[in-house]
Amino acid sequence: MLTLWWDDTTETVQMIDQRALPARLEILSCRDAAAVAEAIRNMTVRGAPAIGVAAAYGLALAAWRSPATDPADLRADITQAAALLRATRPTAVNLAWALDQMLRIADTPGLTVDKLRHRLLAEARRLAEEDIATNRRMAEFGAALIDDGDTIIHHCNTGSLAVVDYGTALGAIRRAHEQGKRIFVLVDETRPRLQGARLTAWELAQYGIPYAIIPDGASGHFLRRGEANKVFFGADRVAANGDVANKIGTYMLSLAAHANDVPVYAVMPASTIDLSLPDGSDIPIEERSADEVLNLTIHGEPIAPAGAAARNPAFDVTPHTLITALVTDRGVVYPPFHIHLPRLLNGAQSGSL
Repeated sequence: MLTLWWDDTTETVQMIDQRALPARLEILSCRDAAAVAEAIRNMTVRGAPAIGVAAAYGLALAAWRSPATDPADLRADITQAAALLRATRPTAVNLAWALDQMLRIADTPGLTVDKLRHRLLAEARRLAEEDIATNRRMAEFGAALIDDGDTIIHHCNTGSLAVVDYGTALGAIRRAHEQGKRIFVLVDETRPRLQGARLTAWELAQYGIPYAIIPDGASGHFLRRGEANKVFFGADRVAANGDVANKIGTYMLSLAAHANDVPVYAVMPASTIDLSLPDGSDIPIEERSADEVLNLTIHGEPIAPAGAAARNPAFDVTPHTLITALVTDRGVVYPPFHIHLPRLLNGAQSGSL
């Protein structure tokens, strides 16, 4: 099933509630843009591409629910909803990219209120369908980098749950499995929300791909012992020089891989590349509530002492010098990234750069 979709019968956006997995498969129904914004904020839906499509559907909902009878009033309601959705999570560039795509449709002159509503919904649906096609292209490029017999360390969740369907880095692993390659995945827990242990492990079980969950701090051990020969993860934003913002812990994993001569591959759609940012120091890093760290329990008891403080950055930045290649839906990009990324976005032929 898809991670999120528009339901014609109820005129709502439906999405898998990822907070309930793996214990329960629950579907959340969003009736308006505010509900979608809250679903993005509280991580009912997560993963950069999925967040982008969710925001697009949220803007379609804003148009659908608006009482406006004049196109100018409808555009004002859409602009207000876009600001609400844009503020939910700052790091993933796909969210802003999808909203900008939708706002260009909203600015189309000469449309009636009814036509504008339908055009916005059609655009959101197009973005959802494009996401699936993009992921399948990425999977082919990424799978070509995976050899029969590989053991891969994977960080966070980048499968179907992080997109509309199929996945980015986990999509490449899935495709390699479908090609008959015998692979094994070491799944980082990905603290503090455990997207690896909860979501990636759940997805791998659905696909029949063998795996083992490991503590985040154990990856260096397996890399040093030669028990892992590739590292795969996704990206929430890529700067012009190839620096990658991804789930917290990616930088430490990449350092360990680099120290042990293990290739590191970041997999993302081209829409995640932000050439307006010269390097990763300009990428805004979301800091989430300390409660996500302090409220963890063991045997029903809190792990932190009462009154403890915590810092909870959701992402870190991995310097481009630690990354072997960036895998996109347009091809595989190798260093020097500051030269090859603009060529990729400016229409260079798909393949390897």
